[in-house]
Amino acid sequence: MSEATTIGIGVIGLGHWGPNHPRIFSQCAGVRVVAAADLSADRRKHVGGLYRDVEMVADAQDVFKRGDVDAVVIATPAKTHFAIASAALQAGKHVLLEKPMCTTLADAEALVEVADRCQRTMVHGHVFVFNTGIRYLREGLSKGSFGDVQYVHATRTNLGPIRRDVNVVEDLATHELTIFDYLFGRGPDWVSASGSRILGTAFEDVAFVTLQYGGSTLAHVHVSWLNPQKVRTITLVANQRMVVWDDMEPLEQIRVYDKGVMDEPYYDSFGEFQLRLREGDIVIPKLNMQEPLKVQAETFLKRLRTGEKTPSENDAGLRVAACLDAIARSLREDGRRVPLSEVAAK
Repeated sequence: MSEATTIGIGVIGLGHWGPNHPRIFSQCAGVRVVAAADLSADRRKHVGGLYRDVEMVADAQDVFKRGDVDAVVIATPAKTHFAIASAALQAGKHVLLEKPMCTTLADAEALVEVADRCQRTMVHGHVFVFNTGIRYLREGLSKGSFGDVQYVHATRTNLGPIRRDVNVVEDLATHELTIFDYLFGRGPDWVSASGSRILGTAFEDVAFVTLQYGGSTLAHVHVSWLNPQKVRTITLVANQRMVVWDDMEPLEQIRVYDKGVMDEPYYDSFGEFQLRLREGDIVIPKLNMQEPLKVQAETFLKRLRTGEKTPSENDAGLRVAACLDAIARSLREDGRRVPLSEVAAK
């Protein structure tokens, strides 16, 4: 697809998150949002009133049949992702697929095979890998600016919205799993998870997940739909510096703490194994803030035009899917530590 080609976009799913896609893609150069599909007449009417040039239809197949649609964004419930994305790929459309990729690793693997067979690009909607603060963390890790990572703690909580198709891990923790995969460039060695169904539904609404990366780095995630505070934070503790990312502080997303623990240089008395706390400055770096969803859309378009890989390709999608499968197994088995080798993607 050449740089001069106008790319036609279709959007499948106009619920809570879907309408953001016609908004964002309509801001991108060389793009036309052509059509959008949703089963709800109310949603079609509402979104159609906002984007009058976009044809609203009930059936996704009516979008896939159009010759002026080159790529589709799929923002439907997770349990429908495999069927809808498969149909789109087989209709010759490139796909930007919202998270989670699929509800099982087996479906995720099969979907990648469909994309390969159809020679279509499939990128995953892991929007936080396009977040400026998260990219700052990754760059610092790659340069060794923080030292060796010792542990990471993440919290993502809010009072709702409560999903009826997936549990809180698939809904919320998928973001953290994707961020960790992006930061460390790999999946975990093992996972352990515990959760509760406080609302009495079929899905966990609060969960605590522990993961180990590289044999020594622990990561912990707390996710909940039942919390009075909306929290999105990651604390990264390394042996030279500590860093806090807070997505609810858009002007000061990152704080770098020059703090740590160090060995005493020498000992003259009892206390051979004593450690000394090191206090230092707190640095708030100036970041060039951009809307992550806009960066994701532009990266997807560049992928179609130039073939340049994105941070959300199928290999990352499969690692996250494998991690979700391992967490589901641990939840079923009372928090058992599940090695990723038990569910590893092909």
